[in-house]
Amino acid sequence: MLDTHTPLLYLPFWPALVARREPPWPAKFSLLEPMMTTNRRDFLTGAASMAGAAMTPPHEHGHSYDHEHQAVPSDPALRVKALESLLVEKGLVDRSALDTLIDAYETKIGPRNGARVVARAWSDPAYKQRLLTNADAAIAELGYGGMQGEHMVVLENTPKVHNLVVCTLCSCYPWPVLGLPPVWYKSAPYRSRAVIDPRGVLREFGLPLSDQVEVRVWDSTAEIRYLILPERPAGTEHLTEDELAALVTRDSMIGVTNVSSPAKADTK
Repeated sequence: MLDTHTPLLYLPFWPALVARREPPWPAKFSLLEPMMTTNRRDFLTGAASMAGAAMTPPHEHGHSYDHEHQAVPSDPALRVKALESLLVEKGLVDRSALDTLIDAYETKIGPRNGARVVARAWSDPAYKQRLLTNADAAIAELGYGGMQGEHMVVLENTPKVHNLVVCTLCSCYPWPVLGLPPVWYKSAPYRSRAVIDPRGVLREFGLPLSDQVEVRVWDSTAEIRYLILPERPAGTEHLTEDELAALVTRDSMIGVTNVSSPAKADTK
């Protein structure tokens, strides 16, 4: 639950590497800043661009530009694109390197890793017990681990208890098993309301819970990251581990949704 020992200092690794891939935060939060509509590639490009810009000698920034792009567009996506083009032109950023980085986080260091962990726990009771007892070791059995996932705790959702993860300080998130955090995860509305009104937040994500279900909110920090083990949906007893993994979503491993049964998932 809420960690009362949240440190005053933290390390915001790659703060620009946050973007949204799934449908946006519910309509009630459409007032979020326009940057919330920027896609994953734009933010990843921006992160690499900023890194390249940091290596540029100071004297190259000491002059002003009189040509047209001096008026920076209001849309962050356009600004990122302009930065990328400029840095590629200067030889500070390699487009192929950006594509490799993006592919790694989208296809290798992403929610599909966490989905495999969940599917294995659903299929193998012994593995599930190891996962709940020593998450780091159990996750490492599947080959996952590393930066932002060194100290993991897995929390099991049950018919009587629903767990929800938030980072009230910044955007601490288990990268090795969930990839990049969605933009809404680090937004002020989510970070505050997940603590103040977690049931309301869950309703807005399409998950109303009865009063008989206890809701526990867990605060991720630089020292500890959480992964939710969702309830296994009914009607999945015949599915293989790969088929189960295909049902698991990123949001269900954060705790804002449940995993849908195969029939419901096919209609979405």
